[in-house]
Amino acid sequence: MFLKSQGLSARPPLFSSTEFRTALGMFATGVTIVTARAPDGHLVGLTANSFNSVSLTPPLVLWSLSQAASSMEAFRKGSHYAINILAADQQALATRFATRGVDRFADVEFVEGACGAPLLAGAVATFECFNRSRYTEGDHVIFVGEVEHCAHRDGISPLLYHGGKFYTEHPL
Repeated sequence: MFLKSQGLSARPPLFSSTEFRTALGMFATGVTIVTARAPDGHLVGLTANSFNSVSLTPPLVLWSLSQAASSMEAFRKGSHYAINILAADQQALATRFATRGVDRFADVEFVEGACGAPLLAGAVATFECFNRSRYTEGDHVIFVGEVEHCAHRDGISPLLYHGGKFYTEHPL
């Protein structure tokens, strides 16, 4: 924002959206499902690999969501959400929560977190977050969550995503 206010801006890209998406896919990520209880009480959730730590003190994490997402209003208006880091055996769950037009929570085991967001059974780690701030950038909204509770399971391999495919870890 500082440089833009001084009249400086980025050059236009010399690549297509497809090329950009493919290049981004070369960065291996973990796979998460972000869940919440909407203000009207219904459950929302989606698969996201745009998850990152921000700060240890205070404990902050971030994730991003397309402005066009059907769950945008629920996340924008809600006070809390949970980030569930998936285990290697939860690929089907990742696919389900990335699919439109299905009941994503049908037959899914979860417990309700301290502030109402679903915590998925079998997740490698969970982060219960206060919806601290939001930043609109391009076609996405960046959500910064202040972590109020977290938990993890030792010795469980995470689900990874790279180049459009799911993987699990293999120590070097």
